[in-house]
Amino acid sequence: MAQEAPAAASRAAARRAGVATWAPYLQVTPLTALFLLFLAVPIVTIVIVSFWDYDTVRVIPDMLLTNYRELLESPVTWRTYGNTLRYAAMVWVLTLAVGFMVAYFLAFHVQSVTWQMALFLLCTIPFWTSNIIRMISWIPFLGRNGLLNTTLINLGVIREPLEFLLFSDFAVVLAYVHLYALFMVVPIFNSMMRIDRSLIEAARDAGASGSQIVRHVVLPLCKPGIAIGSIFVVTLVMGDFVTVRLMSGGQSASVGLMMANAMSLLQYPAAAANAVVLLLVVLAMVAGMLRIVDIRREL
Repeated sequence: MAQEAPAAASRAAARRAGVATWAPYLQVTPLTALFLLFLAVPIVTIVIVSFWDYDTVRVIPDMLLTNYRELLESPVTWRTYGNTLRYAAMVWVLTLAVGFMVAYFLAFHVQSVTWQMALFLLCTIPFWTSNIIRMISWIPFLGRNGLLNTTLINLGVIREPLEFLLFSDFAVVLAYVHLYALFMVVPIFNSMMRIDRSLIEAARDAGASGSQIVRHVVLPLCKPGIAIGSIFVVTLVMGDFVTVRLMSGGQSASVGLMMANAMSLLQYPAAAANAVVLLLVVLAMVAGMLRIVDIRREL
């Protein structure tokens, strides 16, 4: 019996070691299954369909490069991607400016945590409705006979309605900033709240001005938040098509709108090829951001 006890203890220890070895794999199995089912499988399906052929009434399973060749050799494609990148750049600059100012005000000028949370929740109120409703709400405000033009004419500021306010690039960018500014505010605000306030006091005691503190202390420490917000904003703008369709009045194009038009014509392989190219472009942009700011190291 005395000899069996150490053996039993050894077997129990071996079983515990085996369970400890497999436990991490068992824990990540559900998440891995969901990842494969809802992300990997759809992407692989899109890649496969992008090589298929099609005609006016059917999709033909095949392995051709025709869709990519027609896509990349078309001047319309390059102009559309250029237009989408232009939108992404303008929206990124404006949302970064708005997001940084709002986050800075909440983090450093509002001293009460209660008021910080209250004002932060106030920023989320527009998200209680759908994106389309928020976009449509700009139309009666920016239209030729809308509230803004009517007010400016009544005040004598202008004599004729401003035509560029609606169904233009201005309207598209304005709607994008309205829709996605909070995606920049949240990560920047989170980064600012993590800044040790003693660093601010030390810089102020050393004679640094407010702008110098922002430039040399706050801004470098907010790089992770800026990078995360930039990834959100850029990816959302690159894949959006509803905003361009509604706010430009059909006068501007985007990659997402080009894919939507192809799908409406049952040209699914062409739309899939465009989706693959867009995915590669967005991944390249995100990789470039991550090379500039190592989010994991900064956090």
